[in-house]
Amino acid sequence: MAEVDPAPAAEVPVPLVRQRPRGLAHGLVDDLSGRIRSQVLRPGDKLPTESAIMQTYGVSRTVVREALSKLQAAGLVETRHGIGTFVLASRPGGIFRLDPADMTKSIEAIAVLELRISLETEAAGLASSRRTAEDLATMREALAAFAAAVAEGTDTVGPDFRFHLAIARATGNRYFGDILDHLGATIIPRTRITATRIPQADQSNYLQRVNREHDEIFEAIVRGDADSARAAMRVHLTNSRERLLRARAAAQADPGPAGQTPAS
Repeated sequence: MAEVDPAPAAEVPVPLVRQRPRGLAHGLVDDLSGRIRSQVLRPGDKLPTESAIMQTYGVSRTVVREALSKLQAAGLVETRHGIGTFVLASRPGGIFRLDPADMTKSIEAIAVLELRISLETEAAGLASSRRTAEDLATMREALAAFAAAVAEGTDTVGPDFRFHLAIARATGNRYFGDILDHLGATIIPRTRITATRIPQADQSNYLQRVNREHDEIFEAIVRGDADSARAAMRVHLTNSRERLLRARAAAQADPGPAGQTPAS
């Protein structure tokens, strides 16, 4: 009897190789960014929910949030609280321009951000269960001052630092606040990298995005949701780190005219 070829198997998405979370997140970033750049996902399109992405790719919520934070840092998507994550229109160049002469300062800023990711992620979780009404009022005041500074085009570093310091103090563990007090406002990357410039046309959009990230952290703390508070803080600080890493890599690869290098 002649052999009969088996029916071809139905095509299914190839699952990501189960490696450590960082590898999974990078795989997810590669796939989603490829869909965005190939216009499968167009500007204005809403990405699937975190749960849907978890189910499709077989990854954890932590992996999904890390991947989304990288896409945000790359300027490919934007998360709107309570609505979802949307694809952004591509822009020529990028938000940051880093002078190669400032490379040492960028390395220091990245090192501080790595410390902050560990320190402040846990601080946000603790603050969500230990904060007082006074702590929340201080955070709310800092957020209002930040939003006002964005609208008026004035300095945002002071209220930015006060917001993070208020979270650290809301842990009830004085050492969190002591560390941030010791580091001072220089923990805000905008104060450390003097040659990192945000074009005026993009500055307001960038700061509004930072403000939305702050809002995500604050609202999770208000709800007493420790996991969401940690995740929101990690996304916020990881976005800052990724932007600097991309700017530094671009500056190293191509100094560009007048020593200024675009980065995304």
